[in-house]
Amino acid sequence: MNIAITAGVQLNPPAFAAGLGVWSREDGLSGDASWAGAPNAAIVPADQDFGTCLEIVKQQDVTRIRFRGETPIWPGVFVRVSARVKAVAGNLPSVRIGAWAGTAGRQHVDGVVETGPAVPLPGYGTIVEVSAIVATGPRPGVDMAWGTRAAIGHFGLDLTGANGGAVRIESIRIEDVTAAFVPGLIDWVDVRDYGARGDGVTNDRAAFLAADAAAAGGQVLVPEGRYFIGDDLTMNEPVRFRGTLVMPRTARLALRRNFDFPSYADAFGDETEGLKRGLQALLDYCDHNAFDLCGRKVDLTEPLDIARIAPGVTQFSSRRVLMNGEIGVVDGPAFATGTAASVGTYDPRRPLELKDVAQVAAIEVGSRITGPGVGREVYVRAKNVAAGTLTLSQPLYGGAGTRSYGFARYRYAFDFSGVPQIDRFYFRNIEFSLAGVASGVMLPADGGLWSFRDCFFTRPRDRAITSIGVACQGMLIDCCEFMSNDVGELAQNRSSVGFNINNNDAKIRNNRFVRFGHFCVAAGSGHIFSGNHWFQGDAAQGGLRFAGLVLTDRNVQVTVTGNYVDNATIEWTNEHSPEPAWSSSQSPFGGLTITGNTFLCSHTTPGFAWLVVKPCGAGHHIDGLNVTGNVFKALYANIGRVDRVDTTHAGLNAAKMRNIRFEGNTFYGIDTPTSNPLTVSFVQNTASNKWTVPTNEMLPFSGQALRVESVVAESAITNASGAKISEMPSVTTLQGTAKNAVTLNFATAVKGTAGVRVRMDIPN
Repeated sequence: MNIAITAGVQLNPPAFAAGLGVWSREDGLSGDASWAGAPNAAIVPADQDFGTCLEIVKQQDVTRIRFRGETPIWPGVFVRVSARVKAVAGNLPSVRIGAWAGTAGRQHVDGVVETGPAVPLPGYGTIVEVSAIVATGPRPGVDMAWGTRAAIGHFGLDLTGANGGAVRIESIRIEDVTAAFVPGLIDWVDVRDYGARGDGVTNDRAAFLAADAAAAGGQVLVPEGRYFIGDDLTMNEPVRFRGTLVMPRTARLALRRNFDFPSYADAFGDETEGLKRGLQALLDYCDHNAFDLCGRKVDLTEPLDIARIAPGVTQFSSRRVLMNGEIGVVDGPAFATGTAASVGTYDPRRPLELKDVAQVAAIEVGSRITGPGVGREVYVRAKNVAAGTLTLSQPLYGGAGTRSYGFARYRYAFDFSGVPQIDRFYFRNIEFSLAGVASGVMLPADGGLWSFRDCFFTRPRDRAITSIGVACQGMLIDCCEFMSNDVGELAQNRSSVGFNINNNDAKIRNNRFVRFGHFCVAAGSGHIFSGNHWFQGDAAQGGLRFAGLVLTDRNVQVTVTGNYVDNATIEWTNEHSPEPAWSSSQSPFGGLTITGNTFLCSHTTPGFAWLVVKPCGAGHHIDGLNVTGNVFKALYANIGRVDRVDTTHAGLNAAKMRNIRFEGNTFYGIDTPTSNPLTVSFVQNTASNKWTVPTNEMLPFSGQALRVESVVAESAITNASGAKISEMPSVTTLQGTAKNAVTLNFATAVKGTAGVRVRMDIPN
């Protein structure tokens, strides 16, 4: 900085031999008395030590010599004032550098130090050099720190102590010594000073390590050049990159003091490579658990294949976080979907294996499987080329047999499928700008406790998040926004899926899902869906509506609470069961709680229902369903009911229903409100000893009237002549063709009004 500021500026004053008129006896200001013609000062032309010099006889307590020239004072510039002095006769005084500090308007700057350290002259003829450093800031080694008000200075020498002595002064020098302070000011070391070549060929790793050790709390500068680093490199001090690094893919760079995306992008001269290298270091024990994108956007021209980015990583279980930035994608062939077709044989006794697969080598791990008997979101978890087998993420429900299958391998911005196991990887405040070009994140086959919080998934081409194994165990998706690439499509034409779950205990909270084919396909149990809003309507009048949430296990132990379910169904199926027909060894459908939600539909067909049970085999029933405290509202046209059974494959065994609680709900625009227990207020206008009480299909899933909890007379029960009858009737259930009515049996013919509490489930 001193070269840039003081280049061309003459700081040094003229020698005394040029005349004493420029030397003041006071502060150096205009009008001060000069030393020219002073009786106690003379020019000595030929001193044996100094040559031509100034001799002064000290006559005042403080004898001042000040250069009249104004020396500029700049922030960041360090000025050294020095002189060589010796005593020649009389008393021995002390000497020091003296100064006058002034503003740009030549006003005195009060309250600053204007003298340097005093040095006693030890004897006659002994040369003493005195000096002082002047700067604006109080740095170590600065004798006079003047602050930013000072703009000029008049510098010279003071003689203090006893009067009567004669001293000779060789000269007074003023010079810029900022260069001597630069290392302390910017606090860095240059890797070139420790042997780095920066030619892209020489291995500079040792030089980097030496510079890092020498920095000792300061910074390391990597100047322009290409620096080859042949092995893992850990830098403990902050590094500033002007040049770039070249490293083998297997070598890791750990920047412990500036572990963030901008530093890695600078280190490799490329944003994508910087992100790759940062992720590589993150999946190592580098003393950091979070990689910060610092609000930057990275555009990917190909998927981030984590197995290739971090070779050698097969298992990682420490918490790691990628946060605070945007991931964009650039359309190109690297994001094209891979497809394959093959024939394979399935045996339900080995539910996660497809064997005798033709051309198995051509099928990519992570491919989604389609074909007869294949449920939604079934993926290839692994393959064995030698054995001709594929490991599946979920069983197939189609039963034993050899069939043709299709395989689609979507491309993801982040693809972890090649790493066997990663636990506790968190995405925080990441915007996935996928632009209909790429999908979002593919999880590894094994792991758990992955987390997505405050993230945006904008227009994933096929999937936002995909689990091909069990890494979704305990997955948390919280406060995220999912915007489908199918937004403009009619509901029946959408194929995208927000995410899928294969394992247990996911927490899906406070998210928003916009117009996916399905926002979630969830196998496993123990999930919580809370505070979300998913909507899947379209612009069609009388449009079709499909499942938003798909539950694919029978006994799910799932809670759906406080959500806004908009023009979408909750579909409950067993399509991931290798034996889809019910047997006594299987658990029934059960364990689902739906409470406190808002359900809305509009411009849809009368047959739409928000809760649909779809068995993939015969004989199933429900044991454990709680639907309470919800609001169901249809706009613009009524719908028939809020619940139904999809009998595409099979119906439900209505005679075995247990533990169904369907009450406390509110209905608007629903032709047949549903309740269990159902209270029917029945009026018998003509005397009869047999009252048939219908339920009008108001029991859940148009269920059968399996039992009566109570019968209450809501008016006087009278015989044909009007006399009151107090006897209680007996009850016969399962009446009518659909077995959904009950009969009240009286000993005599009576009439009146009775409240009958009917249930479509039987006690345990």
